[in-house]
Amino acid sequence: MAASEAKVPAPRGGRFAGLLVRALSAIVLAPLLLAAVWYGFPWIDLVAALAAPVMIFEWTRLTRGAPALRLLAWTYSLAALVALLWLRHQPAFGRETLLWVLVCIFATDIGAYFVGRTAGGAKLAPRISPGKTWSGLIGGMAWAAVASAVVGYAFGLGQTVHLAIAGAAVAVVGQAGDLLESAAKRRAGVKDSGRIIPGHGGLLDRVDGLMAVLVAVAIARLIAGDSWPWA
Repeated sequence: MAASEAKVPAPRGGRFAGLLVRALSAIVLAPLLLAAVWYGFPWIDLVAALAAPVMIFEWTRLTRGAPALRLLAWTYSLAALVALLWLRHQPAFGRETLLWVLVCIFATDIGAYFVGRTAGGAKLAPRISPGKTWSGLIGGMAWAAVASAVVGYAFGLGQTVHLAIAGAAVAVVGQAGDLLESAAKRRAGVKDSGRIIPGHGGLLDRVDGLMAVLVAVAIARLIAGDSWPWA
C-alpha cells in the first residue's frame, strides 16, 4: 500500500476517547505557554528556541523523500516562530494580541472537538482527515467568535462584532493549518507527527493550527500598521 493511501487507525473508546489524557496535557502545557507570553522576554524566546528543532525534526520525518516539501515545511515553521516573536515584541498590543490569538485557538479546538464529536455529520475533508466534520468546524468558529469577542473586548482590541468575525476567521485559518499537517501525515502514513505530548502526539499535532494563525495575524498586523488593532 502506498504511503499516501495508508489508513490511520480509528480511535477507540467512544466519542471522547483519550479526552482525559488530552485534558491533563493541556492543563500542564497551556499555563506555561500563557505565562511565557505574558512575561515576554526571555521566556517566549526560550519557548521558540526549544520548539524550533522539534518542529524541524517532525517536519523532516513527515516529508522524508521530498526535499522540496521539506524546505517548504521548514520555511513555514520558521515563519510561524518569527511571527510569534514579532507579534509578542510589538510595543503596542503585543502581549494582548498574542494572548487573544491563543485564546481563540484554544476555543476553536475545544468547540470543534466537542461539537464535532457530539453532532457528527458530514466529513470536512475525508481523504485528508476522516475525523473532522463540518459540524466541528462550525462549532469551532462559534466558540472562537465568542472567545474573541470577550477577550478582545477586555484587552481593548476592537468592537465586539468585529472581534467575533475575526475570531471565526481565526478558526477557519486554524482548521486549514490543521488539515495541512494532516495531509503531510497522510502522505507519510503516520497517525501523529511524534510522541512528545501525551494524548496529542507530536508538537506539530498541537500547534498545527496555531502556526497558520500566527502567520496570518502577523501579515494582518503588517498590513494594518498603526491602525492595529481594528476599530
